[in-house]
Amino acid sequence: MSESSEVSQGQKDVENVIIIGSGPAGLTAAIYAARANLEPLLIEGEEAGGQLMTTTDVENYPGFPKGIQGPELMTITRQQAERFGTRFVTRNITRVDLSSRPFQLWVGDKTYKAQTLIVATGASAKYLGLESERKFLGRGVSACATCDGAFFRDMQVCVVGGGDTAMEEANFLTRFATKVFVIHRRDEFRASKIMADRVLNNPKIEVLWSSALDEVIGDDVVKSIRVENLKTGEKKEMPMDGVFIAIGHKPNTDLFKDQLEMNEVGYLITKDKSTYTSVQGVFAAGDVQDPIYRQAVTAAGTGCMAAIDAERWLESQEH
Repeated sequence: MSESSEVSQGQKDVENVIIIGSGPAGLTAAIYAARANLEPLLIEGEEAGGQLMTTTDVENYPGFPKGIQGPELMTITRQQAERFGTRFVTRNITRVDLSSRPFQLWVGDKTYKAQTLIVATGASAKYLGLESERKFLGRGVSACATCDGAFFRDMQVCVVGGGDTAMEEANFLTRFATKVFVIHRRDEFRASKIMADRVLNNPKIEVLWSSALDEVIGDDVVKSIRVENLKTGEKKEMPMDGVFIAIGHKPNTDLFKDQLEMNEVGYLITKDKSTYTSVQGVFAAGDVQDPIYRQAVTAAGTGCMAAIDAERWLESQEH
């Protein structure tokens, strides 16, 4: 991954396809593009591997009956992409220009040009910003109940948030946990009525209104939390095995503002049943265009789609 290896791998005047992002979507796109002889260049960023790099056990990715560590899954997927000839740049994109073709991308003061672009920059879970929250990430603190809920069978967990995502996560966790606390800053939910009612009517869920998570406590793993009542200022410690942060995700699309069509939150909009964006020759895959499922396997699936879409588009342009 050194810069010297990047230079030795060579740079073309104009790449057939450049992929931005190195999570399951970007790496799967690279595997398919490389096997189609498109010789992709993947700009993986300085924090390569995506959200799975902070995930310890992955038990729901097909093909691993005993589960696999998130970083290991990303490492072997990267090796697979490299085996077929994908070249890597382990630095961050600083600017893009999609107004003319070939597209131009800058990594610092170095320019790359591409006939097609696959955007797989992902989304980042929003966190509260507590030091202890970061410390226990993957060791009891999670931002994905679907990914990690099964690890908390017969345990006590909490969900932080008050929107639809928090309601969905809390209800889902009752399949495994003995008790689920919902910690919310206000005295009413922001969630839709139907989602809020499901939580309020679930006997396994208890809501801590007007409250905030103040601290996550443990040794190797989470053992308890400290919660502050925002009306009284009182703080109390509660035994807790798992903490799920459900205050939303932010798609990593700042680079493409005013260049690609996005929804009001910033997710890239793709045309129905494809990975085509609002600019011809630019495709989007993974969590950057998926506010609904946000799973490694669905990201990989759209990465495959993006590579096939890019290949067919290039053929149609007679490249």
